[in-house]
Amino acid sequence: MDSESINHNNFIPFPKIPRVFKHTMIITEKIDGTNAQVYIHEDSVTIQAGSRNRYITPESDNYGFARWVESNKEELLKLGPGRHFGEWWGNGIQRGYDLKEKRFSLFNTERWSNPENRPSCCDCVPVLYQGEFDTQVIKNVLNKLKETGSIASPGYSDVEGVVVLHLASNQLYKYTVNDNHKG
Repeated sequence: MDSESINHNNFIPFPKIPRVFKHTMIITEKIDGTNAQVYIHEDSVTIQAGSRNRYITPESDNYGFARWVESNKEELLKLGPGRHFGEWWGNGIQRGYDLKEKRFSLFNTERWSNPENRPSCCDCVPVLYQGEFDTQVIKNVLNKLKETGSIASPGYSDVEGVVVLHLASNQLYKYTVNDNHKG
């Protein structure tokens, strides 16, 4: 094949490989609820609720999340256009955390940890550690969480585990109290 017949427009380079131990990680509490998302369209007016696998509506809901999104629409629009993922948890969902209500905790801690920056109807998953990636730190943070109980729901001791965000790879990993050998 001569150089003139090679299509250079479809070349895909191999991506750079991040160094695992030279980058920051963020460890948050893994809350046992159901995955949820709020999708705000580019028009900043249209809003949709979603579960892990599909869009949901009040008529075809997931633990009342779509109804909650509909009733909190004006406040949720403050999130701005895009997909906002989080955990829908509390009364009647998985562990329940001894709560009388349900809560929506956003996952993007870098953007939503400060309560002044997020809608008043939303929480954010608690950050337990932020610093250089270290597997021993992950184990220590999980052990401390097991000892002290939930940060998201103080007084609740049956915690699920932690989620580790490796920032360089933008990859999430879970480390749970039980069944850590499972997928």
